[in-house]
Amino acid sequence: MFHDVFYSALSTVFNLAFAILPAAPLFALKRSSASTVKNIVLVHGAFADGSSWAKVIPLLQEMGYHVAAVQNPMTSLADEVAFTKRIIALQDGPVILVGHSWGGAVITQAGDDPKVAGLVYVAAYAPEVGQSANDASSPFGWTEGQKQIRVDSDKFATVTSEGMLDDIAEGLPMAERMLALAVQGQSFGPMFDEKLTVAAWKTRPTWAVISAKDRMVPPAMEEAVAKRMGAVTITLPTCHMVILQEPAKVAAVIDQAAKTALSKNSTALIAEKLKQ
Repeated sequence: MFHDVFYSALSTVFNLAFAILPAAPLFALKRSSASTVKNIVLVHGAFADGSSWAKVIPLLQEMGYHVAAVQNPMTSLADEVAFTKRIIALQDGPVILVGHSWGGAVITQAGDDPKVAGLVYVAAYAPEVGQSANDASSPFGWTEGQKQIRVDSDKFATVTSEGMLDDIAEGLPMAERMLALAVQGQSFGPMFDEKLTVAAWKTRPTWAVISAKDRMVPPAMEEAVAKRMGAVTITLPTCHMVILQEPAKVAAVIDQAAKTALSKNSTALIAEKLKQ
């Protein structure tokens, strides 16, 4: 009888142990998932496509993130936002939304999506409500890159070879500059004058990468909007294509955003923005 009682008690202890032990790692996993955003959505700029993120994507994937690059049609702000929101909708959980160049205007409008936990602007526009991309840029004067934009009879814009090689991608090896030239797409000119109705950076924690040697988007504008947004900011001595020139540093900023966007500090930051 003693043996029966002993083994019964021992069996109960083991059953309790096996019931409790798996709960600890599962709880830790859930807590980690809740505090880190695992989905990254990347929005490319004008005269480019999703391949402009080719160096950033594998770095983020190696960190364990699920990454999706939007292939925007460059036909209107409304189309850009619709394409971006469709990709956001496909993500399982919260999203860090990242925009390069013109893509900053897109994420400013699309970033009010409930799934978006944070915004990252990379050498990007960040207009205010009622502003267009051109409105945001014009006070800072024409850059050498903007002077190389040509618009055809159908109002679609491209950048000259000189503009792409010497003003947009000049910080890259020549082979990469030539590739950027080869894959550039046309962008519908009037979309740069479309007014935004949302400024998502007002209600989301925000990060910004400033390209100090940018010859396409005015660095002074990048600095001014980063300050206005209250963004966590890093400045790099890079060309406009910082995402190809310094992909590891760009990926590190995105990683920081993903790890902190849901923190208490970020919640406090949003509350402070809403007071302004």
